[in-house]
Amino acid sequence: MKTFNIDVKKRGNTGKASSRRLRAEDNVPCVMYGGDKNFHFYARENSFRKMVYTNEVFIIEVNIEGEKHKAVIQEIQFHPVTDKIRHIDFVEVFDDRPVTVHIPVVLTGSSVGIRNGGKLRQKRRTLKVRGLIRDLPDNLEIDITNVDIAQVVKVGDLTYSNLELLDPHRSMVVAVISSRVALKSATMAEGEVAAAPEEEVAEETEAGENS
Repeated sequence: MKTFNIDVKKRGNTGKASSRRLRAEDNVPCVMYGGDKNFHFYARENSFRKMVYTNEVFIIEVNIEGEKHKAVIQEIQFHPVTDKIRHIDFVEVFDDRPVTVHIPVVLTGSSVGIRNGGKLRQKRRTLKVRGLIRDLPDNLEIDITNVDIAQVVKVGDLTYSNLELLDPHRSMVVAVISSRVALKSATMAEGEVAAAPEEEVAEETEAGENS
């Protein structure tokens, strides 16, 4: 997995007034927990953009005034109107301890079902995994070459070396459905289930969306 380096400054005060002042100066207050102690720090909002506004996932090396720690982003809070970053929670990670992260899914291959006129439906763009830092890939590849019309790839169908998949095993990741099913699925009322045998994939899609 790729590494992102960022230099930050310690926070002297951690109250709401201090956070407001930092944000007014285009800084982002942050906290990092998960290690022996919690760390409160801040950095300019622009410093975080390459790690936040991307589909990639990083191990982040946080340099707190010369003291370096590895971490992953746990949660980001955005302003509801301006969409500016308001706060970031980090979790400290260690080389010898498993970490839980969401890793992007990348589809490879040319699906036989799509070549036969089917439509691709991807339910999950990331998967939640647990593993050691050294085993975390940049993305999780799923080969859809042999996925035909009415076939579904579920979490339980997937395996990756040295990684544990934490999403429900029956959850749909990707499917290929017929054009007719895709049209009907788009117009069905919420919660309505298709009954015809050829529409089983539509049923699977509805179940995945409600899980």
